[in-house]
Amino acid sequence: MKKILLSAALLVASATMAQDYKYELSPMIGYNIAEGNLNMKHNGYFTGGLELQINSDSKIAPEFSIYFAPKADYETTGDTKVTRGAFNGVYTFDAIDSMIPFAKLGAGLEKISTERYGNEDGFFLDAGAGLKVPFTKQLAFKAEAIYMAKIGHEHAGNADSNLMALVGLTYSFGATAQKAAPKKEVVVATVVDGDDDNDGVLNSKDSCIDTPANTPVDALGCALPQDSDHDGVLNNADKCPNTPAGTKVDAQGCKLAFDADNDGVADKMDQCPNTPAGTKVDANGCDIDMDHDGVLNANDICPNTPLGEAVNSDGCPATIDLHINFENNSYKVKKESFENVYKYAKFLKDHTNYSAKIVGYTDSMGSAAYNQKLSEKRANEVKRMLIASGVNPAQLTAEGRGEANPVASNDTAEGRAQNRRIEAELIRH
Repeated sequence: MKKILLSAALLVASATMAQDYKYELSPMIGYNIAEGNLNMKHNGYFTGGLELQINSDSKIAPEFSIYFAPKADYETTGDTKVTRGAFNGVYTFDAIDSMIPFAKLGAGLEKISTERYGNEDGFFLDAGAGLKVPFTKQLAFKAEAIYMAKIGHEHAGNADSNLMALVGLTYSFGATAQKAAPKKEVVVATVVDGDDDNDGVLNSKDSCIDTPANTPVDALGCALPQDSDHDGVLNNADKCPNTPAGTKVDAQGCKLAFDADNDGVADKMDQCPNTPAGTKVDANGCDIDMDHDGVLNANDICPNTPLGEAVNSDGCPATIDLHINFENNSYKVKKESFENVYKYAKFLKDHTNYSAKIVGYTDSMGSAAYNQKLSEKRANEVKRMLIASGVNPAQLTAEGRGEANPVASNDTAEGRAQNRRIEAELIRH
């Protein structure tokens, strides 16, 4: 009985000491259970992995993982390799008897070598839990379950789910983590304050204890800086302290030199050195209305409006082309257009007093009825992506207008490309 109790005590001690090692390396093997709509044979496949955890004084440790399934069979025909990389934060609980529970949370990237049935490359979020049972100070049995939700464009925008159950061994190594030294208690002596120079700042806070009488001082008891030549640069920073009144000066209080475009901003500070004569400029030497829409840069939330476009008081036009391209004869947005979707999503999130109608157009190739349906699907797909990027659904509507309102001739490839477009009609509330 004593031997059994001693063994249990040693296991608990090992569980506590394992966390003192800086690194934990865990080769794992297990089984992946896939969501049914991914059409995997038997809804699952075997997978292996390698996990590296880096310990410190924090209860949450970073973990880098890679998992690989060399062959995952599809339900009907063919197979694919599945490679995943993940980064997680691992929270380790206090040992319970001989077991060390843990939980993890993070994200990763999944690579599918053969994409079918909506099973495609993508980012995923994951959460998991498990336990370790130490055999020795540095070796432990490890078991865990990890749920992964992959953000995809198929399956009506729903996340694709996978569950991995894994077992393996954990090897702890590396220099032991350093324990934080206990904080020393600081005893603060009581100070009886005075104001020896009568400047209104107590001695304990006065950095200039001998300020002359009646001198204006700052919160530290030091004389406030002066501007003797009234050029806007205080004496303590003015390298030209006797500049004549009315002279334009630089940040050092000296007369401006080398102002090639005569806009009042020295060349070395001028971010727009070729401003036309007579143009009103800001402190950087740039036109105060860069897109010339009648709204100053400081108030313009749409700073790149095409020249001649009518705008509202915020500098925004009523309708803009989002420059979004689609796969041929499809409503799937091309990857190179994702950035334009995200930029417009940020605009709507930053300016919630605006809503937008997403309008889809096509060229005239094909039947009008088909083009109408395709334009509706494209408009709704962009709306869905904007909502997925964090835009309030109440700010968005979608409409397809088919081959109506062409902006160019449908007789040329270039014209048809211009007509296949997504516009946003902006409404301010």
